[in-house]
Amino acid sequence: MSPMNLSDFIGLSLGFLFTLLVFSYILGDNPLFRLASHIFIGVTAGYVAIITINNVLVPRLFLPLFTGTRGERLLSLMLFIPSLFLFMKITPLRKAGNWSVAILVGIGAASAIGGAITGTLFPQLLGTINSFETPTKSSTIFSILNGLMTVLGTMTTLIYFHFGTGHMPGQTDRQRPLIQFLGKIGHFFIAVTLGVLFAGVYISALSALVERLSFIWDYLNQMQIQILP
Repeated sequence: MSPMNLSDFIGLSLGFLFTLLVFSYILGDNPLFRLASHIFIGVTAGYVAIITINNVLVPRLFLPLFTGTRGERLLSLMLFIPSLFLFMKITPLRKAGNWSVAILVGIGAASAIGGAITGTLFPQLLGTINSFETPTKSSTIFSILNGLMTVLGTMTTLIYFHFGTGHMPGQTDRQRPLIQFLGKIGHFFIAVTLGVLFAGVYISALSALVERLSFIWDYLNQMQIQILP
């Protein structure tokens, strides 16, 4: 095997070092693990800041403000003013930037709600509706059961989040027995879904662990080959 160049050696050695620092958390919270965490957070924050400046602020705000057309300058000025007030949140005049934060929160909430409706709710409703398709000769019992489970899971999960109560004279307001029964079925579907998601996260973490252990083994073998004649 040909010897490594300096940049490859430094990169592999830093990866090996930070892997061991993160693994030191097995012994409990310690300064080595906190050092690795702070470095990772700092590098991530710096990378995001550079990407934001180079891909957003400079080409979309500052360049149109100085070299753009009249309309582009006006639009950039309209965006620059709330940005300037937003930076006041780190000064004693932090209250002056509340309206900029309110705009960001409103836009973020609208985007999240719109994404949830168009990306989750509507596809789920369409998938449930498609489950009512007329069975054909090619349909199997498993496809029919899958459609029924989809309909049942969607309906009972939505019913689980129905917190309305019925008023009965002389009695405490409570949900109707049918709603309670269907809500328990929906609770079961939610529990199964969360279990599947947890299993997926666990498998991803286990895959990352296996990859890091394999990296350590390969690094040690490569260092042995480079050192020994």
